[in-house]
Amino acid sequence: MARALPIPTFLVEQARFLARLLERPSTVGAIAPSSAALGRAMAAQIPEGNGAVLELGPGTGVVTRAILARGIPPSRLTVLEFDPQFAALMTTRFPGINVVQGDAFDLPGTLGETAPLAAIVSSLPLLNFAIEKRINLMSQIFARLAPHAPFIQFSYGLAPPVAPPDGASVMRAAHILFNLPPARVWVYRKADGA
Repeated sequence: MARALPIPTFLVEQARFLARLLERPSTVGAIAPSSAALGRAMAAQIPEGNGAVLELGPGTGVVTRAILARGIPPSRLTVLEFDPQFAALMTTRFPGINVVQGDAFDLPGTLGETAPLAAIVSSLPLLNFAIEKRINLMSQIFARLAPHAPFIQFSYGLAPPVAPPDGASVMRAAHILFNLPPARVWVYRKADGA
């Protein structure tokens, strides 16, 4: 009797991702999981040093894996995932990180009070949401960041997914061609004194 070959991990990930996309298209927002190259490009924007890091919308954990590989200890990483199945997956896949299942667009209600964060990394499909909702999210994000700490967001668009709030700037940090579809990494920061 022939032994069945194991299914490659990337095919399992793709199937899991597509199932969630079909069930919740507005919250998944992509046709494939983020590439490892995109995860590394996002994680590279996290400053070295101490401080807690928050990841919004980790999905299957591609960016999470890159954040941990960058040297962020699991105890310093909180991931906030809206989808209960992805949140459960993150809990089993990455022991030691803090997994919160809830709404990233309501950070006070979902996370309560937090110390100022060293970075916030987001894979939220911001272009799927109304501009008012994106602007409100940016206000909540900047209220939680430590001085000079980055908000790191990727997008498939040619321009940043939301304009920086008053007293902040945005720059394109990377353009990842080997992602489906190609993506750009945007880094937002408060200006000095803002």
